[in-house]
Amino acid sequence: MIGRSVSPVFVGREAELTVLTESFDEARKGAATAVLLGGEAGVGKTRLVQSFAERAAADGAHVLFGGCVELSSDGLAYAPFTAALRQLVREIGTARIGSLLPEGAERDLARLLPEFGEPSADGDTNTGRARLFEQFLTLLERLAEPRPVVLVVEDIHWADRSSRDLIAFLSRNLRESQVLMVLTYRSDDLHRQHPLRPVLAELGRVAGVLRLDLPRLSRDEVAGQMAGILGVPPLYSRIETVYQRSQGIPLFVEALMECDDGAGEVPDSLTDLILGSVERLPEETQRVLRIAAAGGIRVGHALLSAVSGLSELDLEAALRPAIAGNVLQIADNRAYVFRHALIREAVHDELLPGEHQRLHGRYAEEISRDRTLVPPGRAAVEIAHHWYGARDDHWALISAWEAAQKSFKAFAYTEAIPLLERVLMLWDKVPGACGDIGVDHTAVLERASEASHACADIDKGVKFVKAALSELEESAEPERVAALLVRWGAFKLAKTKPGALESFRRALSLVPEPSSTRADVLVKLSRHLMLTGQVAEGTMLAEEGLALARQLGDRVIEGELIINLALGYSLDGEIERTFEANTRAMRLGEEVGSGQLILRAVANNIDALNELGRSREAIELGREGEALAKKYGRVRASGAFILNNLAEALESLGRWEEAVQVIDHALSLGPTQSTRHHLMRVRADIALARGELDLVEGILSELGVLKDRQEDFIQDITNSSRLHIGWHMLKGEPDHALAVAERLLNRPNQAHKAALAWRTLSMIRTVCDAAGPGLPERAARVRAMAAELAATLAVSGPVSEAYRLTFDGDFDAAAEAWERLERPHARAKSLLRAATVRARAGDKEGAASRLRAAHPLATALLAAPLVAEVEGLARRLGVTLLEEPTAPSPDLLTPRELEVLRLVALGRTNRDIAAELFISAKTVSVHVSNILAKLRVATRGEAAAAAHRLALLSA
Repeated sequence: MIGRSVSPVFVGREAELTVLTESFDEARKGAATAVLLGGEAGVGKTRLVQSFAERAAADGAHVLFGGCVELSSDGLAYAPFTAALRQLVREIGTARIGSLLPEGAERDLARLLPEFGEPSADGDTNTGRARLFEQFLTLLERLAEPRPVVLVVEDIHWADRSSRDLIAFLSRNLRESQVLMVLTYRSDDLHRQHPLRPVLAELGRVAGVLRLDLPRLSRDEVAGQMAGILGVPPLYSRIETVYQRSQGIPLFVEALMECDDGAGEVPDSLTDLILGSVERLPEETQRVLRIAAAGGIRVGHALLSAVSGLSELDLEAALRPAIAGNVLQIADNRAYVFRHALIREAVHDELLPGEHQRLHGRYAEEISRDRTLVPPGRAAVEIAHHWYGARDDHWALISAWEAAQKSFKAFAYTEAIPLLERVLMLWDKVPGACGDIGVDHTAVLERASEASHACADIDKGVKFVKAALSELEESAEPERVAALLVRWGAFKLAKTKPGALESFRRALSLVPEPSSTRADVLVKLSRHLMLTGQVAEGTMLAEEGLALARQLGDRVIEGELIINLALGYSLDGEIERTFEANTRAMRLGEEVGSGQLILRAVANNIDALNELGRSREAIELGREGEALAKKYGRVRASGAFILNNLAEALESLGRWEEAVQVIDHALSLGPTQSTRHHLMRVRADIALARGELDLVEGILSELGVLKDRQEDFIQDITNSSRLHIGWHMLKGEPDHALAVAERLLNRPNQAHKAALAWRTLSMIRTVCDAAGPGLPERAARVRAMAAELAATLAVSGPVSEAYRLTFDGDFDAAAEAWERLERPHARAKSLLRAATVRARAGDKEGAASRLRAAHPLATALLAAPLVAEVEGLARRLGVTLLEEPTAPSPDLLTPRELEVLRLVALGRTNRDIAAELFISAKTVSVHVSNILAKLRVATRGEAAAAAHRLALLSA
């Protein structure tokens, strides 16, 4: 069953594979090495080693496998080496093995395999043992002379003493041989008296021996593993459930994928594995573990003592075996944590029904009596959890409501939703529930919809809003209805469903008099009007709302409306004013502690900075914004949108691999449908540039572009149309691209965001140039329509100016502008266009110089279509792109790439570089790939040589 769920995609082990590969490279140089690979049961040691072994074998290595079994310490001496030797016999035969050893020495191997005849008479003596060790050493050395040898020994935590001694002997004595030993062990099985511990300590001091710990998978990596199993991206809710329960252990992920939504019972085979270490403990220890399990994954010593009724000494005595067996671990502040959530879950499931209720009741009483028994800020949630576990409906409802309010104050909106759902579930079971918590049933629904909006749980939010509206009368409570209609409109936008504008206008009609509710409706309505290009009405309503907010002293709404006005400034091409207004709103948000306001201002300023050509600053702000979104509990909503704008900035600078990583991460968060579409458009831009036609088509299909799905926001319409045009151009269909351009330009005149409009117009010029020879009249008409739109557009900053130069045909000036803006792809395209103009004018050398400048830029970006165009024009002109080779200039590398190159030149591994620069090993790998491409070299060594030769690292 578990086998069917193994992911076909190998996830999250790039850094560890790099370390193994680098160790193998060292071994191939004749410097024998050993890697001690440790990790928990199920963390993926075997799969990592198998993946590495496959690569090593493909690279010419002779790979031998041996493994220890759990009975080894009871008598299966040399089990892993016997297995490896048996494999070798199958592959080359006993005669060949004998030829690699001194005459008669194969009799020493007879202790391991009968195929080698009768063992020596003194085999069991120390002398015989020493000879066996020497023969195995000689065998490996001789075997490694023609090609490298990789010896994999798995599960050495089960190794018998003889095997451990042989491992230590080989690690110390293999020298100047092409041998790499990879030895795996379960780190969670190594209790204090485990016989492997001193061996590991000894080997850690041996030159050439490296210890490598395999960590649990991150949340994104678990999402990747799940996507590989399912064949499609999993739902956010399922990712969260599986990640929380598996805690990043791949084996557990695979098992939980067999459950409905990852929340069902764990398969029996896995339960046996989980509980095996518990069932070996003394009965009293197991009893205390059951009490601890009722307290959660982590429970404080004082709390556990209070609930169990045990004295300090008795509790410590009962827990000591669990700690020694690594079932429990000691955390900070005198607390205990279960090594894994599924262990706690399995132990908790062993509780009898009466025992379950009694223990949870005891926890609720003790924490209520002394809230310092749990970490600060956790008391309310813990009390609510335990009263619910105790099946006390009255106190479960009251405590859940209290905990939900605390969660709101801590920005823990995701945690608040199930608490509020519990209140709703218990409502009819508790007489007088309204009096107990001081609000009516509708207020609970309103609060739940608010939490759903904050954490982008849109489907639940819609249900809460509809339920609340069904309980209210417009005539009796118009303001409550208006507020719910506004939220419903926001949910429609998030799901890209129609009807948002109608909801906002209806809400406004319900609150004609000045009030905070009317001001809030004006926030949503004016923003919607701005984004749909109706700037005049949007500005008028935003100004009305701003005056009202200031009159009421509502600084949050004031800040929201300032941002709305900034949208209008942006559409009018006043980007500096846009940036200033957003910054002012962000300061308001900081003063009043509004995460929503801060994050919205940050997101919009990332976009403004990018449009101003300050893309590096935009990226820095994007990283800060991502951290703020986590702080304010809005990762899926504001956080995902911030990541979208961050990806746009990375894409503009040609940092495409980083952009793709950001997009993939954002998509794994389960963003709203509208934000998902934004992210997919950025991904499509990169795919277009790289010539990934199928990927572009898939994205356009998802966006509904190929079926002419109605879109409301000007920015979405413009970007989708530009991508549609680009797709047709990539397919060699300029006539179809021209038709898309016509439809876009024929839309009713509405406000356009300058940078986006100029970008699209520059592409339309390319389309007209390409379609002109075949469709001259039609191309001329589209060109005239584009010129008419261009005459109405502002030039909002250096980015708009560069696109305008492209549209006007001043390609050399555009290329210079893109160079100043550090946008290599746009620069390379402009250089190609300039070269085309020069070629038509008969200036072959002028064309050649521009093509030679464009080619390395396009090559480094892996922009295949652009590379093909540059090389195609060069061939037609008879120009050799490398005829006048020039050294790669330092400005081809970003400052971060120069930092990475410096460390590569010093011989550092990816992991070393990641630690020194405080980035992930995966990011280092991306930087190294970009460096190799830009320097036009194949290996790290060649990159280091090029760095020194070209003085790229000189002070």
